[in-house]
Amino acid sequence: MTEPSKVIHVRNVGHEISENDLLQLVQPFGVVTKLVMLRAKNQALLQMHDVVSAVNALQYYTNVQPSVRGRNVYIQFSSHQELTTMDQNGQGRKGGDQDTQPNRILLVTIHHLLYPITVEVLHQVFSPHGFVEKIVTFQKSAGSQALIQYQSRQSAVSARTSLQVCNLFCIQNLLGSQGLISGGYSNRSLTELQVNYNNERSRDFTNPSLPSEQKGRSSQPGYGDAGGMYALQPPVARAVAFPQVGVSQMGNAAAIAAAFGGGLPPGISGTNERCTVLVSNLDPDKIDADKLFNLFSLYGNIVRIKLLHNKPDHALVQMGDGFQAELSVHFLKGAILFGKRLEVNFSKHPNITAGPDTHEYLNSTLNRFNRNAAKNYRYCCSPTKMIHLSTLPQDLTEEEIIAHLEEHGTIVNTKLFEVNGKKQALVLFETEEEATEALVCKHASSIDRSVIRISFSQLQTI
Repeated sequence: MTEPSKVIHVRNVGHEISENDLLQLVQPFGVVTKLVMLRAKNQALLQMHDVVSAVNALQYYTNVQPSVRGRNVYIQFSSHQELTTMDQNGQGRKGGDQDTQPNRILLVTIHHLLYPITVEVLHQVFSPHGFVEKIVTFQKSAGSQALIQYQSRQSAVSARTSLQVCNLFCIQNLLGSQGLISGGYSNRSLTELQVNYNNERSRDFTNPSLPSEQKGRSSQPGYGDAGGMYALQPPVARAVAFPQVGVSQMGNAAAIAAAFGGGLPPGISGTNERCTVLVSNLDPDKIDADKLFNLFSLYGNIVRIKLLHNKPDHALVQMGDGFQAELSVHFLKGAILFGKRLEVNFSKHPNITAGPDTHEYLNSTLNRFNRNAAKNYRYCCSPTKMIHLSTLPQDLTEEEIIAHLEEHGTIVNTKLFEVNGKKQALVLFETEEEATEALVCKHASSIDRSVIRISFSQLQTI
């Protein structure tokens, strides 16, 4: 039997399981200081702050089967007593390790955050150690990263020492949620950060007169694209790929987090980059691209949809960005539509290639997140028994609403009301399945030449 270790080995970690999911699994027992996802093996390694925390977690899960997103996972002590961290250039801790060569520029990685990291937040975290001259943020596969340039090497050493002692900064007071920061010294060849713009992604604190214009790529050589993650993705960079998918409204991740009441829903990491989801177990006789659009557009803008002819009960849906895809997977997995329980997972395809068998929605006026995107995020939820109807004719009656929707199930109650002089309605069905069918079939349908919009309501009763 493997002796107790502060490193926990987790098996059967499916691709739908995120780092944040695993953190929620073990964080009740103590602080997680390191996490390594072994995607190729469907495994993960988590290092707790001490052995006692790891022992408590293992003892608890001896009697309780741990399950993440409906999948049973299996945990045991790792044969490793400590996880060794590789530096950001992929080289091990050898004689030329950056960490042994202090300079005044730190390269830091922020793990497991729910809120966006801006230069203001980083400045608050790192300025206690000395005068911070410049900050540049960007995104790499390791996570959200930043280069922090101090006025003196001594200040950088002080900040780096704090990281080594604690192995993390708990930035809960700044962000409202825990984030882990690890770091080392930057490449020795980088002696001065080049900052061209003062904005939420880069800042030269010695030159406040710089313009705030956004730039699509990082100005620091060798550190990749700036803002590849949704929370840091700049509007200009998004416009290159999807020029009309809510660019101006959806670049502000802080507003999105605020729309969710100050934090993202449990299980939502906000760091997913895969935009395309695979939907399976559909009823091929009743489903079509427009009905899938009606359902998935509740969680983001739709770029295109492809029904798979070789697998009639499968379809691909490309969302506007990875965050929207994550929302759709989170809220729609297991939903029942036309008597079938949907399977919704991230696709291995990064996008859907345009072709004669694809349905284009990029420029559709029915995409819900082109305007008031942050407001629409607030209404994201799993299917419910209650649907909300808007853009209704002013003289519409409850009887006409019932006549328009009753073919899809038993209507328990309805209510007509006005908001800012505009007629709206709530309709309560007997089951979630019936409400879901009504939404996918009747969203964007017409009543007296008015195109109605339907979404799920989180209200329980009328």
